[in-house]
Amino acid sequence: MAGKVHRLSGEEREQLLPNLRAVGWHELDGRDAICKEFHFKDFNRAFGFMTRVALQAEKLDHHPEWFNVYDKVHITLSTHDCGGLSERDINLASFIEQIAASLS
Repeated sequence: MAGKVHRLSGEEREQLLPNLRAVGWHELDGRDAICKEFHFKDFNRAFGFMTRVALQAEKLDHHPEWFNVYDKVHITLSTHDCGGLSERDINLASFIEQIAASLS
């Protein structure tokens, strides 16, 4: 993704994070990142979710850190280019929520 990325300011965090917190995203202790664990009916749905997220992440050139065990997918988002949370993370988390909702 082209362009310089900046770390979210305190004001930007106050504006952008409440909606994500409301649906279960939380900030990690000791790291400028957000994370959430998703639960699905079975492995096929979890893997389908990951595939859809992966395709969008590739388009955005912004990739999640994630871990999958059977019906669970744990996702952590942080922007390495700026060393913390950026608008890229907020946008990807919002997209992830849309995908998860469509599979529920």
